[in-house]
Amino acid sequence: MTLAYLSLAEPDWQERIEAAWELLRNPCPSGPPVRQAGRRACRVCPRYCTVDRTDRDSPRVGFCRVKDRAVVFSFHAHHGEENPLRGWRGSGTIFFSSCNLACIFCQNWEISQARQGRAVSEEELAVMMLALQGQGCHNINLVSPSIYVPQIIKAAHIACQNGLRLPFVYNTGAYDSPESLRLLDGIVDIYMPDAKYSDDRVAGKLSLVRDYWRVARAAIKEMHRQVGDLAISDEGVATRGVLVRHLVLPEGLAGTREVARFLAQEVSPNTYVNVMGQYRPDNRAWEHPQLRRPITRSELVEAVRIAREEGLSRFDERWMALD
Repeated sequence: MTLAYLSLAEPDWQERIEAAWELLRNPCPSGPPVRQAGRRACRVCPRYCTVDRTDRDSPRVGFCRVKDRAVVFSFHAHHGEENPLRGWRGSGTIFFSSCNLACIFCQNWEISQARQGRAVSEEELAVMMLALQGQGCHNINLVSPSIYVPQIIKAAHIACQNGLRLPFVYNTGAYDSPESLRLLDGIVDIYMPDAKYSDDRVAGKLSLVRDYWRVARAAIKEMHRQVGDLAISDEGVATRGVLVRHLVLPEGLAGTREVARFLAQEVSPNTYVNVMGQYRPDNRAWEHPQLRRPITRSELVEAVRIAREEGLSRFDERWMALD
């Protein structure tokens, strides 16, 4: 397996680390009227909150409510991921706390919204990566990494210096800033973005983000530009590329047809997609009348049919008992 980050020279690593850290406090050159030009702003994620996350003494926090230390809930070998990721030894999953989305139906809300976990240094994060490699995991699976790109890059460098030789999986809600994605080019081998919604109005109601689909489309296209279609070894394990998750929601709220059309026409008809059928009401889903029930088998079958009709053909179907 050829890992992208092994070709990065030491000066390249240092340049990436410094540039990523500047995103935590980079002066915002422009933006909506609520943001003043030149004011300190975190640009790690597309919310561009007007805070300096490196200032630990300031009471000001952004949407994610975390500063410059990554907060980790847990790390372990995960055998419940997509088949090409879990293989037979598991995916080395690091669950980060907090999130730049606020999905009212989030099944991991204790981690993403209650922010359970502990703050760790980059050295500790690197030790976790190496421990997962020592357990025989196929990859390092970074779950909800969008607000922690600077910390991840620095930890990755430390881990690589100490013998890490596994691909990184960037497991994201796809609400990622172009600045962060550019710095990950040549470090991440496998991107696993969600394609949650194709309607920004729905995203605004369900995830408190008004420009989700615009940002996610650009992010997924950039991810594919970097690593291409998903490549799978003869042993059935992913080595490089993009794997997209699409959670089917009741009443067609996820906009499956538009998502599938975008992937097939603007990304690649060979995009590997997991059409997921495990939605269940959780967290605050009861606040939205259409989310108060699980999806039906017919809704899942219809979503897969639509995706095929729009030109997609590579699916992870472990969640589906389709005839």
